Amino acid sequence: MVFKILQENGHAIAVIQNDTVLIHDIQSALDIMATIRYETDCERIIMDRSALCDAFFDLKTRMAGEILQKFIQYRMKIAIIGDFSQFTSKSLQSFILESNRGTDIFFLPDQAQAIQKLSLTR
Repeated sequence: MVFKILQENGHAIAVIQNDTVLIHDIQSALDIMATIRYETDCERIIMDRSALCDAFFDLKTRMAGEILQKFIQYRMKIAIIGDFSQFTSKSLQSFILESNRGTDIFFLPDQAQAIQKLSLTR
């Protein structure tokens, strides 16, 4: 896993820079959180949607809910960036909209918006 650390508005944000799937189950998500926290002490992460397996975006698998609950439980904020328009599931689109209304989990189109959102939330 390759990442860089940005400082914005007094917050350190880890930007994961990988072209491969990094999260394919709950354990791999926990491993990423532990690595980021241990190596950087960051509590905010940006990752591309391509780092998440396809099953994450199929709400019937319950993977998204279980993984994102771990981020909340361990007090990590995450912004997943990319184009989500290809997903036609109304329930997934509703999930994305509801997540974006909160303060911990965001689905955003690009890194600039992710940095802005993560740097402004407490």
